[in-house]
Amino acid sequence: MIDRLEAMRVLIRIVERRSFTAAARDLGLPRSTVTDVVKQLESRLGVRLLNRTTRQVSVTLDGEAYYRRALAILAAVEDAESAFSGALPKGLLRVDVHGTLARHFLLPRLPAFLARYPGLQLHLSEGDRLVDLVREGIDCVVRAGEPKDSSMIGRRVGMLEEVTCASPAYLRRHGTPKTPADLDGHKQIGFWSSARKSVFPLELTIDGALVERALPCDLTVEGAETMVALARHGFGLIQVPRYHVAADLAAGSLVAVLPNHPPSPTPVSVLYPENRQLSPRVRVFIDWAAACLRDT
Repeated sequence: MIDRLEAMRVLIRIVERRSFTAAARDLGLPRSTVTDVVKQLESRLGVRLLNRTTRQVSVTLDGEAYYRRALAILAAVEDAESAFSGALPKGLLRVDVHGTLARHFLLPRLPAFLARYPGLQLHLSEGDRLVDLVREGIDCVVRAGEPKDSSMIGRRVGMLEEVTCASPAYLRRHGTPKTPADLDGHKQIGFWSSARKSVFPLELTIDGALVERALPCDLTVEGAETMVALARHGFGLIQVPRYHVAADLAAGSLVAVLPNHPPSPTPVSVLYPENRQLSPRVRVFIDWAAACLRDT
């Protein structure tokens, strides 16, 4: 027998996922149970909460009002429970994070995090694309760069030092630039920005000001891993977070250049929907992610 709070959770997940099947899978329930919960809820309230066809599920005006009330109620219940000593966050937490960042900063510390919160189950999806958190049933995303989506609330959890570098073979052919003026005749491996619809220029700090410098590029890419691999093979200069090429710099397969004219650091933020009160699950994850980026 599913109680009223669980019924609210079912309805919330259906509204957000727009699918009975996806909601049932997320909640670990039979689809028939999810269907029965909605029928019983609508019968008890005397209103239709969802419009369903064979292809899609949409929320009614009454359903939207109930959904927002249910979100607030469940958030208040979680806060009340977490206020008592020994009450730890529990349940499923869905996080989308860029794979390289996760592997370097988060995964090595993940066993300690899950040991501290044994009631949490963590689902990690990997990407750097724009994510519709509500539609895709994701609680929060971890992203590098300035947040662009005004519909989400963000907390900055770290700043990534950036570095300009190239392979020894490339520098032997083109020379090692000592100043920004020495970049004449050099090439960069272009990182294509879907938001800008262009290649990111190099960034240089000159006399305390940040200056952009676009170099010719024979190759453009959309993935950081590919860009680093091409740099190792001598195709040009790149700018990436230092952690991303730390092993290459230590091994000598890449060489840092222009250390007195660094790019601006890249912020890392955890983002979550603005219509959500910050749940205890997301709150402890954000605090932990901030500690991971601070201590590494």
